[in-house]
Amino acid sequence: MTDRWARAEELFRQREADRRYRRDDQAWAEHDDEAAQAHSRVGGRDDDEYDTSVIPRYVEDEYEDEDEYYDPPPRRPARRPETQRPRGAGRQEAPRRPKRAQPERAGRPQRGRRSRASSRKAAERKKRRRNLWVITGVFVLLFTGAVVFAGMKLVDGLGGPEDFAGPGGPLVVVHVQPGDTSQQIAATMVEKGVVASTGAFVQAAVRNSNMNSVQPGYYAIPSRSPAAEAVIALIAKSSRVGNLVVSEGRQLHDQQDVNTGSRKEGIYRKIADASCIGTGPTQKCVTYEQLDAAGATMDPAALGVPNWAAQDLRNVPDRSRQLEGLIAAGTLDFDPSGTPEQILAQVVTASARSYEGTGLLQSGTETKLSPYETLVAASLVEREALPQDMSKVARVIVNRLRVDQPLQFDSTVNYTLDRTEVATTDSDRATRNPWNTYAMAGLPATPISAPSLNALRAVENPEPGPWLYFVTIDKQGTTLFTDSYQEHLRNIEKARQSGILDSGR
Repeated sequence: MTDRWARAEELFRQREADRRYRRDDQAWAEHDDEAAQAHSRVGGRDDDEYDTSVIPRYVEDEYEDEDEYYDPPPRRPARRPETQRPRGAGRQEAPRRPKRAQPERAGRPQRGRRSRASSRKAAERKKRRRNLWVITGVFVLLFTGAVVFAGMKLVDGLGGPEDFAGPGGPLVVVHVQPGDTSQQIAATMVEKGVVASTGAFVQAAVRNSNMNSVQPGYYAIPSRSPAAEAVIALIAKSSRVGNLVVSEGRQLHDQQDVNTGSRKEGIYRKIADASCIGTGPTQKCVTYEQLDAAGATMDPAALGVPNWAAQDLRNVPDRSRQLEGLIAAGTLDFDPSGTPEQILAQVVTASARSYEGTGLLQSGTETKLSPYETLVAASLVEREALPQDMSKVARVIVNRLRVDQPLQFDSTVNYTLDRTEVATTDSDRATRNPWNTYAMAGLPATPISAPSLNALRAVENPEPGPWLYFVTIDKQGTTLFTDSYQEHLRNIEKARQSGILDSGR
């Protein structure tokens, strides 16, 4: 009996050792044969009598790492053999005990195994994500480098924006129009032959913050200039040409002051000075005489005279004065590289737009004056009154025209004189010409100066009143208005006493 159970225990230990390795069904069959042989050697008892089912049979584990997580069930003592039955008696089969279900692996070993498996999978996922980011970053770097390299190759292949090496050549005039961008200015520069390419100019312009100060107008820039030098020339004040400033009340022709002997430059002189391009021996300008000749000989339409003034100009007896008043006060720009006729046409056309913008074409409802007559009357107001008195002087003009009374303005007498002063002589006032309002009724043949916006507004909307006379009584500009001729004579005496009417001739 002892040998038999010792042999059973030996088989059990062998089977337990075998459980540490996975075996197929054939291996288990071989094991069963060996067990049967051992059974016969220990007494030839039936299998049922020496049942070893108490030894747990190996069940394949669902986990991968058997060596690390295997936890064998507690060893149970061998079952005591049943009492031997009498010989010859029929042997009853011992009731088979049901096979024990494989106990679940509970507690620490199962949770630890699963936790480690989850951690291993999470680590693998993290590693995959990290590798994906690394690959993506490398790809982006390679792609960016390829783009930069291709761009550099393209620029190198094209040689960069074309640019002149310098030095610059003869001056050319470039027009910067209102609202022009650097790209548009660059296109004009290329068209005029100043720079070699728009790209070179734009690059230079971006680097120079003073480009923001460039104003619309005309600029004299050396041709075939390096782009950087062209930008510097453009922002220099000395490069501005064709910029005309006409003061309020200025006339077309030069005049000389009787008392000081100084020359009061006319509009033609101002245009001539603004037309100069360059300096020294190479300087080019149109002259005062050229402008005067062009203004006197050209057809008004060719000189930019608007339709609302063209009919009146056809009746002007002195054609050299036909553009008087049609060049407006203010700042005007013209292309100085043009001919005298082209220059005059530019400034007259721009002035007409300026006048029309004030509402000149809609004026005259109350005064019954045409647009051109309104311009003439405004030129008289400009020469006769200070700003605070303009609307009253305009009313005097309108009232006298309505009763057909001569205006008798000294400014109209001085207009045709080379030497002028506030006071006029009896002989001057007696001279008959289309501008002397002492010698005739009505308005002069043309305006006598460039009227201001205030003068135009005064004539368009004169202050209501009965006044027919006015006179300035002192050098501070005090002006008295009346509708009585006798009172007017008394006011003139006040002016004589102040010395304002003293003549220098």
